[in-house]
Amino acid sequence: MSDDLEEMGPVDYLVVEFPGNRMTGEGFPLLVDLVDRGIIRILDFLFVRKDKDGSVSVLELKEVGDEVDLSVFEGASSGLMGDEDIKEAGNVLEPGNSAALLVYENVWAAPLARALRRSGAQMVASGRIPVQALLASLDAAEAAASGAGSAVG
Repeated sequence: MSDDLEEMGPVDYLVVEFPGNRMTGEGFPLLVDLVDRGIIRILDFLFVRKDKDGSVSVLELKEVGDEVDLSVFEGASSGLMGDEDIKEAGNVLEPGNSAALLVYENVWAAPLARALRRSGAQMVASGRIPVQALLASLDAAEAAASGAGSAVG
């Protein structure tokens, strides 16, 4: 097992909330495309719902919606996600909403990760900048730049 882990790329997770339990399925073909092109490998994929009373339950893929065919994701379970992960996902959801929980390997980064591990390097921090935060930062920088240009000195 440790040899397999040495070959893997970085592993990430996502919790994607669907307000009012409305899933259009628009993103799912794009997810399948990422898998088909070998960019990511899905390790775990499940859906949860948070009821108005705050209780969280796991949904079967066939319960997710008639307009979305999720059969391609059947069996995508490595066992990495447990009850505690489901509870944590439920904590970030608003009551009455559902979410997709996805754990995936970044296959595209596996060769780099292997080379770094062979050289003794290790990941010591990782993160993601939400698009909203990036846009706000760029807007603030633009405002500061335009304000600095209008100063008379």
